[in-house]
Amino acid sequence: MKILIVEDEAKLASMLQRGLKEEGYQVSVAMTGSSGLEMAKSFNFDLIILDIMLPGLSGLEVCKQLRGQAVCTPILMLTALDSPENIVSGLDGGADDYLVKPFNFAELSARIRTLTRRRQNGALASHLLTIADLQIDTQSKTVTRSGNPITLTATEFRLLEFLVQRPNRVHSRMEILEQVWNIDFNLGTNVVDVYINYLRKKLDKHYQPKLIHTIIGMGYVLKEGEGA
Repeated sequence: MKILIVEDEAKLASMLQRGLKEEGYQVSVAMTGSSGLEMAKSFNFDLIILDIMLPGLSGLEVCKQLRGQAVCTPILMLTALDSPENIVSGLDGGADDYLVKPFNFAELSARIRTLTRRRQNGALASHLLTIADLQIDTQSKTVTRSGNPITLTATEFRLLEFLVQRPNRVHSRMEILEQVWNIDFNLGTNVVDVYINYLRKKLDKHYQPKLIHTIIGMGYVLKEGEGA
């Protein structure tokens, strides 16, 4: 399980990183709001521990921007401001929980377990994935766009499901190969490009907005909005 810590107090960040690693988590650290925002958008984390008072971009703003871009990773806010107004602001901004500094590490660990359990249960309960007018039913393995059924092969469905579960994030060809095909293909293979084109013909050719975009030199992203 991967956790991102966004905390500008080096001593606290180091303590959290060390303690969480000892519990078996993979931990990354960002020291500013802007760097934390970019990491949260660019990589897949299971949980974000986010300080509110950060240099430059505040934790509240980071949280709002992530939620505005459909990043649904659970967020646990850390705050030295324990007034009801500040706590409400954090929760209204999209945070899933909060913890007031100073805190006990055992309590932090318990909060993390609760949030990740809640997310796993929610993922099991939800079998409908949507973006714009595109809907995927992961139980019946069916796809519709604007209410029209779209027939996909098993491989096309796996690729689309992977992209829809991670909207607004750029995925390299190698990441897609590893996650969708579960095989280390030769770096020169164009199988990803071929299947992306298959999906584009079925999902985007006759519909607006276009959902599958190429980010030159980086990979592909599924999102609403402008793109190649």
